[in-house]
Amino acid sequence: MSMLTIIARVTDGLLLVASTDSSTEINRTAEIYRDQAKEIIKQLNPRSEAKCSIVSEPMIFHYLIEHGICYLTLSEKSYPKRLAFLYLEELHEAFVEELRRDYSEDWLSQIEIVSRPYGFIKFDKVIQRKRRDFLDPSSRDNMARLKNDLADIHDIMKKNIQEVLNRGEKLDHVSQISKNLASQAEQFKWNSKKLSLLALWQKYAPMAAIGIVVL
Repeated sequence: MSMLTIIARVTDGLLLVASTDSSTEINRTAEIYRDQAKEIIKQLNPRSEAKCSIVSEPMIFHYLIEHGICYLTLSEKSYPKRLAFLYLEELHEAFVEELRRDYSEDWLSQIEIVSRPYGFIKFDKVIQRKRRDFLDPSSRDNMARLKNDLADIHDIMKKNIQEVLNRGEKLDHVSQISKNLASQAEQFKWNSKKLSLLALWQKYAPMAAIGIVVL
């Protein structure tokens, strides 16, 4: 089912937990998918869709945002979409439950102030257990999950990974343009100041020279 699961802070993309299927071979393809996952998270903000699916053939990313936290997973396209989002919802509930146990009602502020990546890596044990629970879509428990789930997934936005990557390149380009414009504006301001000083010098220097001669 899930080859990769990441929990991250939406405001800045800080990775809180990252978990991979231990049976998945670590190769160049897996690295590409990890990079794509990070790029998806990097582009999120508080106004992003709460639920979204992003196709990256032959796989698909699904993510869920709750309380400013993104829960993202990568699975085969054939894996039931509804079950993938149930997996993410159960991860969210389990993550909040563990945080409440450790930090009581102060759990959300812990997410906001953590500064180092993978600060909640111990939650990987729960992710591994949930992954096993959701491994077989046709299992009795998962069939029961699907039967009891009343959520409508048809309105969940679906994108292509290239759209996301292209948008990231455009945002980086816009950011670079903004930096260049700011640098040029600063240079222009400095050049204007130099011209003003030069004009003052040209205006008053002769008078100063005459004054010195008279003295």
